Amino acid sequence: MLEKLLVRTARHIAAYRTAVDDAPVFPTLDFDAVRAVIGGPLPDGPQAAELVVDQLVAGVEPVMVSTTGPRYFGFVIGGALPASTAAELLAVGWDQPAYNHLSSPGSAVVEEVAGAWLLELLGLPADASFGFVTGAQGANTVCLAAARHHVLANAGWDVERDGLTGAPVVRILASEERHATVDRSLRLLGFGSGSLDLVRADDNGAIDITALRHALAETPEGPAIVCLQAGNVNTGACDDLGAAVESAHEHGGMGSRRWGLRAVGGCESDQEAPCAGYRDCRLVGY
Repeated sequence: MLEKLLVRTARHIAAYRTAVDDAPVFPTLDFDAVRAVIGGPLPDGPQAAELVVDQLVAGVEPVMVSTTGPRYFGFVIGGALPASTAAELLAVGWDQPAYNHLSSPGSAVVEEVAGAWLLELLGLPADASFGFVTGAQGANTVCLAAARHHVLANAGWDVERDGLTGAPVVRILASEERHATVDRSLRLLGFGSGSLDLVRADDNGAIDITALRHALAETPEGPAIVCLQAGNVNTGACDDLGAAVESAHEHGGMGSRRWGLRAVGGCESDQEAPCAGYRDCRLVGY
């Protein structure tokens, strides 16, 4: 029964992906029609699994955005490759709690291999730590937390034990063209978005290195974090990572290098992660 259901579902997926190249990029939305197909009162009891799948396809597929098609240019995402799509089906079918070697040895090894390959691809040290998170918001939060630990530890403050109350003030510099998730991560981590010192961007959206140097020179003594990006979400502009990180280090700051969309305090990469099976995924390295 399960095999028949999975084959049925795979055929739905294949049919959708085959037709997506010619489908409208954005659908004509009729939320009431969708609700009429998949909503209504809570059923009194279970339904046959194939009926649930068919109902979802009938109600939701007509209002899908063609993100996997060749004419979708919204946001900074890529279409799903066949290998990553199939791997995601495997990952869901295996249903592993993949958080460490104890709960899922196979998943842990897959993550090790995928992380090592990506470190090599990005030219990062082979012994750098890394992790896969759900998206840019998670990546920014993880990287900022790592940066917070690093700069405060260098200042003699144990933030994990003592929190931020009474801690040395951390100055955080970022481009005026930064991604919105940076501000949210600062709020989540207790810095607050008001802690940002904004640095002018050039006409293409990259951070202005001269302005960054001037801002760093005005930085009072104490911990500092510099946020950089390699791929402005609006223009694709890449900050001059080498010059910016060098300037940050000269002034005692911690420079973040970002390959992909968004990262702070480490690096983050946008990728489909076909080995892990999840297309909405980010790599965090530190």
